[in-house]
Amino acid sequence: MKMKKKIKFLLLCLIALTQLFPLYWLFTFSLKSNGEIFGDNPIGLPQVWRWENYGNAFTQTNLIRYFLNSVFYSMATVAVAGILSAMAAYAIARMKWKLKSLVFGIFALGIMIPAQAALLPLFQVLDKTGLKGGYLGLLIPYIAGALPMSIMILIGFYKSIPIEIEEAACIDGCGIFRCFATIILPIIKPAIATASIFTFLGTWNELMLANTFVDSDRYRTLPVGIMSFAGQYSTDWGLIGAGMVIATLPTIVIYFILSNQIQDSLVAGAVKG
Repeated sequence: MKMKKKIKFLLLCLIALTQLFPLYWLFTFSLKSNGEIFGDNPIGLPQVWRWENYGNAFTQTNLIRYFLNSVFYSMATVAVAGILSAMAAYAIARMKWKLKSLVFGIFALGIMIPAQAALLPLFQVLDKTGLKGGYLGLLIPYIAGALPMSIMILIGFYKSIPIEIEEAACIDGCGIFRCFATIILPIIKPAIATASIFTFLGTWNELMLANTFVDSDRYRTLPVGIMSFAGQYSTDWGLIGAGMVIATLPTIVIYFILSNQIQDSLVAGAVKG
């Protein structure tokens, strides 16, 4: 029995190392020169720790603007999509109305259709309405793209909540909006946290839409900005690595902050279901 535990422990350690190695490689990559990256030291620790790569990322580029733009896009998408998906999922899962199945099917269709298939028509619509190239030109597709997955997550959680809770609230004179705001929302916090993490990661790391719909440097997101660091004739890869580390840190912090909420959501759904 002890031997089995040791083997499992070694396997888990090996899996952990394989998961952590990309972070180690990215961090050391950001502190090297082009000669080390493409020379005889692509994996090891830097021979010369070039911390100035991080300083150059802030002083020689518009990294701060790109970072703030990504924060704005991500936070706005998480907030708006979170509110809309919570309300829409509640209406689909808990209320009875004629078009409920049709609306649910439309949102389910939003998961099945790849973003690449909608890129050209979406580009034409935004261009003709004058929204392309600004903040709304990215926020609207981001919010619309985040709704289907968030709604599916929340619908599954709503169905695990006993209907007697709402019936008791209605008997006590609680209206539907008050019941939703004061009773249902506190219960579904773990599910909202789960959906918010997926929405944040999807928005923060999104490249295709941001690269297609944004022309001005003023509205660029962090992934597009880092991509622009590559020069036509020469590229400072250590500078790009520093930008990638800076772009990765918020996702790690957000996950650690909300990871317990995700576990609570999974456990609660398993117990109630």
